[in-house]
Amino acid sequence: MNKGSFEEALLQLAEENPQYDPHVYGFMREALDFTIKLLKKPAEGEARHVTGRELTDGIRQYALREFGPLAKTVLNHWGIFTTEDFGKVVFLLISKGIFGKSEKDSAADFANGYDFEDAFRTPFRPLAGRAEKFFEQKELF
Repeated sequence: MNKGSFEEALLQLAEENPQYDPHVYGFMREALDFTIKLLKKPAEGEARHVTGRELTDGIRQYALREFGPLAKTVLNHWGIFTTEDFGKVVFLLISKGIFGKSEKDSAADFANGYDFEDAFRTPFRPLAGRAEKFFEQKELF
């Protein structure tokens, strides 16, 4: 897909689906590219295909890398609250020919992937007892 038609498709998606911030579509394309590299998939061909579960995990890792502790906040601002929302956006991108799919793929592949609080907030919470152990080991005065 050339740049002009990609941008046109994104504008159309944004108009037709106001529940999602337009930024989410570009993010999803970047997250797919990140996931392909993460999984060391070939540049072309059937073996390049990424499953819904693989993409869901890749999106999580990419969001954490890009937005850190604000990942959940950014995704929520864009209208993404669950992994099911990832699936809805992916299938919107498929409907415009931006993403491809196999016959086995379905939006249900994104159902019940993970809890957003656990996935995007927990990695940044202090470990229980971490401070106490630090102070036990250090002579402060």
